[in-house]
Amino acid sequence: MSDSEQTAESEAAATPHQAAESAESATERTGRGPVDDPILRVENLVKHFGGITAVDGANFQVERGSITGLIGPNGAGKSTTFNCITGVYDPNDGAVVFDGTDITGRDPHWVANQGLVRTFQIARELPEMTVLENMMLAPKNQLGESLWRSVVPIARREVVDQEEQLRERAWEMLEFFEIDHLAGEYAGNLSGGQRKLLELARALLTDPEMLLLDEPMAGVNPSLEKKLLSHVHELQERGYTFLLVEHDMDVIMNHCEHVIVMHQGTVLAEGDPADIKSNEEVIEAYLGGEI
Repeated sequence: MSDSEQTAESEAAATPHQAAESAESATERTGRGPVDDPILRVENLVKHFGGITAVDGANFQVERGSITGLIGPNGAGKSTTFNCITGVYDPNDGAVVFDGTDITGRDPHWVANQGLVRTFQIARELPEMTVLENMMLAPKNQLGESLWRSVVPIARREVVDQEEQLRERAWEMLEFFEIDHLAGEYAGNLSGGQRKLLELARALLTDPEMLLLDEPMAGVNPSLEKKLLSHVHELQERGYTFLLVEHDMDVIMNHCEHVIVMHQGTVLAEGDPADIKSNEEVIEAYLGGEI
């Protein structure tokens, strides 16, 4: 039996009871029932590092087409949860389900190929390559990755044709993010904000359904922050889903429809920004006073 068949069989056998149990648990802990159309489900997620439990039974769902914020104090388990979702870490227990597929413990490249892509707090561009060259690395299933296609004349024509199409897409994305004037610049020479724009533009060339953004506004000046947020909202209108880890409360409260609060490895509360701002447990555990 193939891996995909085993996954489908295990999901079919376990889903009814486990899903109901997870939904009931999430409602008890946060007051929020199952969302109408979840694209991402995190169910009873646990991750240990030696004797330290970084994530302790986290449960939440992300609505398709939403901008959802994931917040919490340092050490709350946000980044570890991100890493478990995207395959960087293999969780000790629990499940991650993306668009109906169990992706728990799968390799990062496999997860990305399913349409779930992340960015990092510190942008990971290739500094000695140009902005355009960085962009050209992102698209999936490039024919030029095959050695024989790159050297055999007839097949080489297909490689060249595809590269021309990908270059056109890359230029369109650079224009969308208004960094096309930097196409020939080495990525290592960009400012922090420009690198964030490049990373998001590059992520979109992988044709994702959902993007996990790890502190996208860190190190970004106010003008570029405004531009980046404008692009996020425009992409949401096109059908993309976003989950943001962000410490800037103004960004979370003004730009997210739903906010998930983690504390000590679990979900402390969920709700719209107004609910979170007035939640006494959240204020005590994280915000430290009125916001």
